[in-house]
Amino acid sequence: MSLKHFHLAFITICTLFFAGLGAWCLLVEGLPDMFRVMGWLSLLFGAAMLIYGIRFLKKIKTLVH
Repeated sequence: MSLKHFHLAFITICTLFFAGLGAWCLLVEGLPDMFRVMGWLSLLFGAAMLIYGIRFLKKIKTLVH
C-alpha cells in the first residue's frame, strides 16, 4: 500500500469515526450537556476532514499524472 492510499484510508476512517461519535453524542438521550458539545465538535471536525480529503485528492491528481 502506497503512502497516498494509506493517507486516503486514514482520512476516510477518521471522517467516519468523527461522524459516528457526533451522531452518538447527539442522538443518545440522557447524556450530560458536555456530550452535546462534543457531538457538534465531532461533526464539525468530520466536515473539516472531508474538506481536507477532497483537497488532498485534487492536489494529488495534479502531482501524479
